[in-house]
Amino acid sequence: MDKLGVWLIGARGSVATTAIVGAAAIRAGAATPQGCVSESPGFPRHLVPLTGLAFGGHDITEISLRKRAEQLGRAGVISPDLPGLLASDLDAADAEIRPGYVPGDGGRAATRLIDDIAGFRARQGLARVVVVNVSSTEPPVDSRPEFERLADLEERLAAEDDVLPPSSLYAYAAFHAGCGYVEFTPSTGPTLPALAELAARRGVPYAGRDGKTGETLVKSALAPMFADRALRIRSWSGLNLLGGGDGATLADPAARSSKQLSKDQVVAKVLREPVEGETHIDYVPDLGEWKTAWDHVSFDGFLGVRMTLQFTWQGCDSALAAPLVLDLARLVARAHEKGRHGVLPELGYFFKSPLGTDEHALAAQYARLRAFAEELS
Repeated sequence: MDKLGVWLIGARGSVATTAIVGAAAIRAGAATPQGCVSESPGFPRHLVPLTGLAFGGHDITEISLRKRAEQLGRAGVISPDLPGLLASDLDAADAEIRPGYVPGDGGRAATRLIDDIAGFRARQGLARVVVVNVSSTEPPVDSRPEFERLADLEERLAAEDDVLPPSSLYAYAAFHAGCGYVEFTPSTGPTLPALAELAARRGVPYAGRDGKTGETLVKSALAPMFADRALRIRSWSGLNLLGGGDGATLADPAARSSKQLSKDQVVAKVLREPVEGETHIDYVPDLGEWKTAWDHVSFDGFLGVRMTLQFTWQGCDSALAAPLVLDLARLVARAHEKGRHGVLPELGYFFKSPLGTDEHALAAQYARLRAFAEELS
């Protein structure tokens, strides 16, 4: 398999645009795959090459990909000359973007979404498509009886009921279209039992949830260090300052609660006990596409001596996330090709709330990812 379709939910957003620009720049010889885990020296290969990716997707905005890329160039996320250099690639991907789902469309929207994905696969002559959700974070969803069984869910959808949150409707469409799925946001996505049933029936794999790109990445590396050195963490608090579309979305307390939940669980999961402190998220429009995280850790050493660690992480979320999107699409496609279906816990390395596993220690996650890649090769 030397060509793969990547169908992006939120296809004109910052992360999706950066991923599309990045793949095109690598194909044109204008960039290297810096930040792509799967392209690291010694990482097992046999994945679709980065030069063999075709892009399309859904979005509710109408700005062109080229204009969005120009905005990212002015913001310093990508080189300003790339949108012009890669104009034909951006226009080709833009031609494959379809209107996204807007709540109120009812269950009939599912059929349209499925047809959009299937049409992309046919036009591009693709053996496989992986759907990746990089859209805005949704608020948590309350459990409903129809979420438990596929038959009940499809009965409600047939009645043109807006029963599913958007992320889960996209997962439903992906599975029905025979595609693997990646939930890169903290949204509900494929986590409903009825959707797990559908993935099993259709024989498709999925992974998630909430891409681990910044502060939580550092947490998942540092928390095991404290545990291994028998240093007792007394509290761990963090402050996140975000600009851009993600920050604007998280200004809504309901959406912010999804993100805080995924960020705060890592330390407690690694240490296997509750830890005082929490993560605060503030929207600062002036930061644009950039984010800053400051963490304060209080811990006890020998004889109860109190000590502290503080760190600051400053980064561009789109540039951190985009290469992971390219990694995940190719790994999920390879797993599908090798006959894997259902949740892929081996890809937990990439996520704050990894599905199918309780392992949050970064080194252990990476070891499992490497073993998985060896198996797939």
